[in-house]
Amino acid sequence: MPESTTSVAAASTDLPPEEVAELRRIAVDLAESAAAHVRARRPEVFGPAGAAAEDAVRTKAHPTDPVTVVDTEAEELIRARLAKARPGDPILGEEGGGARVGADETDEAVHWVIDPIDGTVNFLYGVPGYAVSVAAMRGGRSVAGAVVDVARAVTYSAGLGLGAISVDADGVVEHLRCTPIDSVSLALVATGFAYGATRRTRQARLMAEILPEIRDIRRFGAAALDLCHVAAGRVDAYFEHGLNAWDWGAGALIAAEAGAVLTLPPASAPGTDGDLVMAAAPGIAAQLRALLDRVGAGEPIPDR
Repeated sequence: MPESTTSVAAASTDLPPEEVAELRRIAVDLAESAAAHVRARRPEVFGPAGAAAEDAVRTKAHPTDPVTVVDTEAEELIRARLAKARPGDPILGEEGGGARVGADETDEAVHWVIDPIDGTVNFLYGVPGYAVSVAAMRGGRSVAGAVVDVARAVTYSAGLGLGAISVDADGVVEHLRCTPIDSVSLALVATGFAYGATRRTRQARLMAEILPEIRDIRRFGAAALDLCHVAAGRVDAYFEHGLNAWDWGAGALIAAEAGAVLTLPPASAPGTDGDLVMAAAPGIAAQLRALLDRVGAGEPIPDR
């Protein structure tokens, strides 16, 4: 879909509810299995003092953007399980690449979009704010997804038209809803920052203009969890530039099914384009977007 203020939950799909529910079940199973692996492997790889094993960490496009051996293992685990559960379905993973997510609404294939560890820096440092994200997309739209908060063992999930829930480690189910806030001046807003110096510098300047207009800012370090926090009412809104489909594929649907209004780029758009992703409680969505537009944050911030 083109970048616009929209609700993912309002997107049409001809998938029957029972098929959406099955895709959601698979997404939950995949995300929880990978999360269990990540949870078990962290002390093995980093040791009791938090020291990384040799060759356990490397960097990607920027020296501040790490990937660990556990990211790779978790993605391989998900891919192997998907090959058995849904043979032939295209897969796009943050670490392993794969099939490009098409925006053609006539494409009936279900594409699986995976972030094996969202919030790798938090994972690296032992900060309890990292997640596994698995989304099923069709025609460029999310139809089912799951995000597991690894450290807290909480699973967030949604199916298009079926609502959004969280299930904690004790099995307690919560039906998710955004906050009823109606004034952006009282909004607690989550955000994130890029790894590249050019985009990060621009984001910092924008933040200086946005911060006086809202209640406060929170920076948790995992986009998928930020979107789930909007759904659960822990923050009133979230925005960030330069995300890829694996960052928002599941979380955006969860937020939308909880009532949030979304601004999303096409699923095929690379994060280097710097497009805006925004999720906000419905009572402040228009106000927040107007604020972002006024200070120039509504425009893309390319990574160059």
